[in-house]
This record gives sequence, C-alpha cells and structure tokens, in this order.
Amino acid sequence: MTPLRQRLVDDLRLRNYSPRTIQCYVAHVARFAKHFGKSPELLGPEEMRAFQLHLLEKKASWSQFNQAVCALRFLYGKTLGRTEVVPMLPFGKRPKTLACVLSPEEVAQLLEAARPGRERMLFQTAYACGLRLEEVLCLQVKDIDSARMVVHVRQGKGNKDRLVPLSLRLLTLLREYWREQRPTQWLFCNKAGTPVHAGTVQRQLRRAVQKAGLGKPATMHTLRHSYATHMLEAGVDVMTLQRILGHRQLSTTARYLHLRGDQLQRLPSLLDRLALPVASLPVSSPPPWTTDAASPGPETNDTGANVVVVSAAVPNAAVPNAAVPNAAVPNAAAMSAGDVRREGRP
Repeated sequence: MTPLRQRLVDDLRLRNYSPRTIQCYVAHVARFAKHFGKSPELLGPEEMRAFQLHLLEKKASWSQFNQAVCALRFLYGKTLGRTEVVPMLPFGKRPKTLACVLSPEEVAQLLEAARPGRERMLFQTAYACGLRLEEVLCLQVKDIDSARMVVHVRQGKGNKDRLVPLSLRLLTLLREYWREQRPTQWLFCNKAGTPVHAGTVQRQLRRAVQKAGLGKPATMHTLRHSYATHMLEAGVDVMTLQRILGHRQLSTTARYLHLRGDQLQRLPSLLDRLALPVASLPVSSPPPWTTDAASPGPETNDTGANVVVVSAAVPNAAVPNAAVPNAAVPNAAAMSAGDVRREGRP
C-alpha cells in the first residue's frame, strides 16, 4: 500500500466512515490513478474533468458516478488539502425513478419459489422487518428479542442502532429455523461460520424471481420497498415508519406515499366520467312535463275554449343528464298565467 493510499484510509477512519465506504472510496481513487498512469498528487482539474467524461462514455450509473466524485472530493479536499479544486468536481443530477414494489401476492409467490431453509428464511426476515441486505446478513441470534417482540438492528446504515417489530409468525418461523440449522452466532451463516456473502443472496433472489415468473426487476432492496409500501397501505403513519426504516430525513420515507396502491385506486377516473350516458329527449315529441297523461282530451276553461299549455323555455345546459332532480323540472301547476293562451276551435 502506497503512503498516499494509507493516508486516505486513515483520514476516512478518523471520521468514522464505514468499512464499506472506505473500500469504495479507495477503489474509485485507484481507478482514477490507473486511468492516467500517475499518482493523484500529480493530477489536476483537467484530468478530473477528463475522468468524469470517461465515466460517462462507459455509461456508468449515476450512483457510481457520484461515488467517484465523493471519493475524489475527499482525496483532494481532506487528504491532499487542495480545497481549491473541489468545486471543479460537479455532481451528476441523478434521475428520479420510482422504486420497484411487489404486491402481497407477488411477495408470497417469491417466498414460495425460494428454496426451503436458510434462503427462504432470509427472504422472509428481510421482508417482515424491512431490513437492508447488509442489516439482515449481520443479524445475530441474540438480536432476536422474543420477550419484547423486537429485532435489534445493530450498526445499520449510518452506524445507527434501531429496533424493528417482531411478528409472532416470524418468531415461530425463526424458532423452527434455529432448531433445524442451529446457528451459534450469526443468524444466516455459511459452513465456515461467517455471514453469507451479499452476492450469493442476490443471485439466489434472482433465481427465485425467475422461478416465480415475476415480470419485475426485483432485488433484495425490493423487499424493503414492498415492506414500506405495504405498511403505509395498512395504516401506519409516516413518522413511525421513518423510525422503523432508520431514515434520517422524513422526505426519504415520504416518497413511499406515491407508491401506495390504495390511494391511487381511490382517485376518480376522468375517462370513465366521460363515458357516462347523457340523457337526451327526441326533438319531435314534446317534453313529458308539458302534457298530462291523465287527461286524454284538450283542457278547456269555463268558456269551453281549448287551452294549450306551453312550457317555459328550458335551455339544454340546464338539463345536463338524467341526474337532474324532479324538483328542478317545471310543471304545468307551477307555470304563471301568462303561459296559458286560448286557442279557437277549428
């Protein structure tokens, strides 16, 4: 390890960065130096710009692009003390996409397609508790607190501990799993007694998704997205869900509000409203309220002359459809005397 790399690692450790973040930063700085064949100490803003364009040409994801920017900003701003070049490393605008969410029926199909034993139990625990992949892999047997019915998540993202609820069904399944596998320290471990590798779990999930016939690009984090969405649909408030998921900002949890299927289904369908039948009367026949079906002949007054009842002109806009109440329709009894005229006999 070169002295510059060792100093970078020490600076990250002094700020209590997680081992995964340290590994990621060191890898990005190493790629930057390898691309130009020189030490980062000999490189400047032009090389940084050229490396960013190189990442775009390789069609790197925006997450990977911004991770490289964070690593170089830390290297030049903290380790090398060249703060003047930090503003010349812009972040890429990350596109806002909707997370993949499975329905409860699709989650049941996925769990059924998983192989019984450790694989299925790991998926069930991740979904039932809304855990990240690293969090579920680092679970220990002592973290299952059956007395308080909670699961203790230790040093999750951001080096934060939190408690998540433990359902009675999950506790029963975990007890059956423990009697079968007999784990001593790590709840989901391999034959060597160490936690299962994350890549192994992702491959197992992809195989289960294909076997279940799901047409969605589901990953392990999809189970966490599905958990959060289903909890909101069950009536859990956003503040409580924020603490369960371990989010630092409420806005991160609030994005799941847009994924709630029950809210979207309750919205009115404008297209269905356009398809409603509109009541229309034939032009040739008079409106029903202008004649009296009970009297077959023409009306007469006290002098014996015929009387024709003429209804007041009702514009079409006033009668939009059949939903107009009967009280809004004028009748002969409510008409004024000016609407009655005499007509001579033929």
